[in-house]
Amino acid sequence: MSKKILIVDDLHPTFKEQSIAMGYQVDDEPLITRQQTLEKIKDYVGIAVRTKFRIDAEIFDAAPNLKFVARAGAGLDNIDDKIAFDRNIQLINAPEGNCDAVGEHAVGLLLSLMNNFRRADAEIRNGIWDREGNRGYELKGKKVGIIGYGFMGQSFAKKLAGFEVDVMAYDKYKTGFSDAFAREVSMEEIVKHSDVLSLHIPLTTETKLMVDDEYFFHFKKPIFFINTARGEIVHVSAVLNGIKSGKILGAGLDVLQTEKFPALSEQDWYNELKLNNQVILTPHVGGWTFDSYRKISEVLADKLRDL
Repeated sequence: MSKKILIVDDLHPTFKEQSIAMGYQVDDEPLITRQQTLEKIKDYVGIAVRTKFRIDAEIFDAAPNLKFVARAGAGLDNIDDKIAFDRNIQLINAPEGNCDAVGEHAVGLLLSLMNNFRRADAEIRNGIWDREGNRGYELKGKKVGIIGYGFMGQSFAKKLAGFEVDVMAYDKYKTGFSDAFAREVSMEEIVKHSDVLSLHIPLTTETKLMVDDEYFFHFKKPIFFINTARGEIVHVSAVLNGIKSGKILGAGLDVLQTEKFPALSEQDWYNELKLNNQVILTPHVGGWTFDSYRKISEVLADKLRDL
């Protein structure tokens, strides 16, 4: 059987080009449906996907010749990794390709929150000139807490290097990772000292809805909260409650517990969220830039070459 790869999502052409150079036959079908994929995946040794659909038992069962799944992004939460492991199917992803985008996006959200950019812009457009009401905070001297110190957490820490902040990082699964950009601390130190909290952890059964009212309760100081990781890690209602209580000064959310319309508009917390001027929302684009679009495919191709 020829080595065939099926691309079912919109990937930068470099992945296809480099795969062909490695001797693969590549069918690039970004408009293919899940049902069409099920009907033809039996002939392929590899599948490349972004977020179109979950690579689950049904897909794996229809693909007896599958050797690898290439996920064009950072996380693997839309792939049933247990089945892949049991069947010796390799999983490759590309956090190296979009970590700079995520780090920059997190900094942008934080600066916008601390300086009231969203509210100030809206007020001026509506004839309001309020300097005092839009007085902001400086980052210099603040303590920034990072949860998760993989590619994304490290990138955020590096981007903060010029702001003269004290960056603290906690990672449940790593030790001895202090570097020039962050110092390893306990979770107790994070909750005691943080002025800013930023999440950079994957969605797992352990982290799903981990951040709730009790989680925020333990923080000793009011915080600015940033989530560019996965929306299902955080109860949106807990963020709104934290803002109402003064525990959260502002929240920058690139990801939400429920995403896309119409499902988002049907959530009982959506109206309160959209009306809250202490929240900045972006549509899960933290890692999705014109640059990362290319870099993700380059990383995937490099990892495919190493398989």
